[in-house]
Amino acid sequence: MPRSPRSPLLLAGLLATVGVAHFAVPRQFDATVPRALPGPPRAWTYGSGAVELALAAGIAAPRTRALAAKAAAAFFVGVFPANVQMAVDWRDRPAPLRAAALTRLPLQVPLVLWARAVARGGEARS
Repeated sequence: MPRSPRSPLLLAGLLATVGVAHFAVPRQFDATVPRALPGPPRAWTYGSGAVELALAAGIAAPRTRALAAKAAAAFFVGVFPANVQMAVDWRDRPAPLRAAALTRLPLQVPLVLWARAVARGGEARS
């Protein structure tokens, strides 16, 4: 991801948007929660939404940016199993939905790299 002074705020905006979506339309996220996780999927949906909102706030603030961006990179790695679950569950859906689910898998890599690049910029970029 190219380094830009706006890059941290764009990443924060992405995380905030997705975090809000977890609360606004939770059903679509519930479907991606791996069945192996204990408890109801909705709890995981709300929990991950709250984490995304907290990460967004941390990345938006220059003082906490580096730590929050490192945590975001770890978070993107951690939610990868949900994307795999979605791809498996949607294998019999219509081709456009199946393609969307499969496309999410490699997209985690640039998200992790983007968060790491923001972390390296740390407080120097505001």
